[in-house]
Amino acid sequence: MKLALDAMGGDNAPQINIDGAKLALEKINTLEKLYLVGDEDTLKAAVDATGIGSNPKLEIVHAAEVVSMEESGLVAVRQKKKSSMSISVDMVKDGTCDAVLSAGNTGAAVAASTIKLRLLEGVERAGIISPLPSQHGYVLVSDTGANPDAKPSHLAGYAVMSALMAKYVYARPVPNVGVMSNGTEDCKGSAFSLEAYRILKALSDKGLLPFNFIGNCEGHDLFETDLDVAVTDGFTGNILLKSVEATAKAFGHWLKAGIMESFMAKLGALLMKPVFKKMGKRMSADTIGGCPLMGVRGVSIIAHGSANGTAILNACRMADSMCRNNINEHIVEIMAKINTALRGEIAMA
Repeated sequence: MKLALDAMGGDNAPQINIDGAKLALEKINTLEKLYLVGDEDTLKAAVDATGIGSNPKLEIVHAAEVVSMEESGLVAVRQKKKSSMSISVDMVKDGTCDAVLSAGNTGAAVAASTIKLRLLEGVERAGIISPLPSQHGYVLVSDTGANPDAKPSHLAGYAVMSALMAKYVYARPVPNVGVMSNGTEDCKGSAFSLEAYRILKALSDKGLLPFNFIGNCEGHDLFETDLDVAVTDGFTGNILLKSVEATAKAFGHWLKAGIMESFMAKLGALLMKPVFKKMGKRMSADTIGGCPLMGVRGVSIIAHGSANGTAILNACRMADSMCRNNINEHIVEIMAKINTALRGEIAMA
């Protein structure tokens, strides 16, 4: 894999990206080339200080501009064509790289990837897939922010792309996929979710889906069952994702506050330290690394703005796995069959 890393993206850039690059060069054997994109002088000093400046797999690509976290994504892509983010995406567009990774402005990363890379053949809308820790490993939720105004037919694409991610990256041979709703009964839901259910059920009945469609799923199913994928629109998915993240943080603060209230609580916490450490690692976004923007030509991974070097490493691992498993080729193949059905009697039902 050849990867372009937006070295100026992230709350603590560029150091977190340099740290992540060092780990990736050490631990990912299939990493053929890693391009650090950003201010050349700044990056040269940083890689030399980190001890990776002479690594033959590493190359610095100069970018004169940086997209800040506060800027409008679309405006930044149009006006800052020499930004580290835009140049990183361009390197995938021109075939220099297989994947792009950024911990910078999410809106700009989505806009740059969709505008510059374009959509895969047969894909109507790109979607962000966010892995959440669950009872059996991870459940993938899509879309979590790329497309707030989705159509029910878009969810068929999200379901296929997420299921292939679950199969090839998370080793779930036949993923269980559901539509987010307010009840599991097939009569429950909004007009939007009911139509998405109808489309996916019709495709399932025809044997066109590469997964097990279980119907509707509720919020608790994300964490308590063997659900692998939950699909929804980007508006709902983004609210869900941010609510889960905030709940996890709040629980951590409450737990710490409770422990500090008494000596016995502190003693118990000391004995429970290995358990807390294990739980914290599982719940940490750094363990996942990043969220893929599925449906674009090439691989685009969006990491959290507060990512650290470990998160960047794991995001690189995700990109590598997607490239090695040719997920985009599988998406194109399956969507070609599905779209034929969607244009036929399923759409007219």
